[in-house]
Amino acid sequence: MLASLGARLLSFLHRMGCAFVFFLNSLRALLSVFGHFSLLIKQLYAVGVLTLLIILVSGLFVGMVLGFQGYNTLVDFGAESSLGLMVALSLTRELGPVLAALLFAGRAGSALTAEIGLMKATEQLAAMEMMAVDPFEQVIAPRLLAGIIAMPLLAALFTVMGVYGGYLVGVLQLGVDSGVFLSSMQHGVDFYDDIVTGVIKSGVFGVTITWIAVYEGYDAVPTSEGVAKATTRTVVSASLAILGLDYLLTAMMFGGA
Repeated sequence: MLASLGARLLSFLHRMGCAFVFFLNSLRALLSVFGHFSLLIKQLYAVGVLTLLIILVSGLFVGMVLGFQGYNTLVDFGAESSLGLMVALSLTRELGPVLAALLFAGRAGSALTAEIGLMKATEQLAAMEMMAVDPFEQVIAPRLLAGIIAMPLLAALFTVMGVYGGYLVGVLQLGVDSGVFLSSMQHGVDFYDDIVTGVIKSGVFGVTITWIAVYEGYDAVPTSEGVAKATTRTVVSASLAILGLDYLLTAMMFGGA
């Protein structure tokens, strides 16, 4: 049992080391992306635009649920006028970045891993190396940069749609005054403590998810079964990383408050 545990620990440390070296090589290749701008635009469409629908719909329904649950809780204390503030703070600080990142990992992250894994399985990456074309510059870096750019934008759109969903339920369905709903957000949401922290979280999540996705695809066993397992590892690892990083970032940002 101890030998098996030690072997698993060594294997984990080896993969972490390989992933870190892979990330450094990816960063080195990022500057080359601006010389192939069309590749970046194509990947922004693949990981950003194609993920937009699920982000908007999910954000809307999450905001509507927050409106219902928040109203039912606040009305017991006669504080239903704070519904807008509660919805906005919940989304900007936590739910917006975290849920958008989980959706991004499930949709875009898995697609990136499967795409790169299939390129490896069909020996397209090996063919690039034989033709003296760096796969990091042509394949990895554009996808990594696209994910880093797209994730904060998607999280912002998720938050906006969530606030709109809370407005629909709170004002149009439950009868909260629209002026009170909006003014409570205006006076209660701080730009640096709430909005900037959400942007920082979504940026960190974007780097982490895309890094995991492209590494798992590049490191996948070049078979259909290997690609499928790599895709599963991407979703599981990225989801756990998001939740763990969310705790660490929240503790650093608000732990001393």
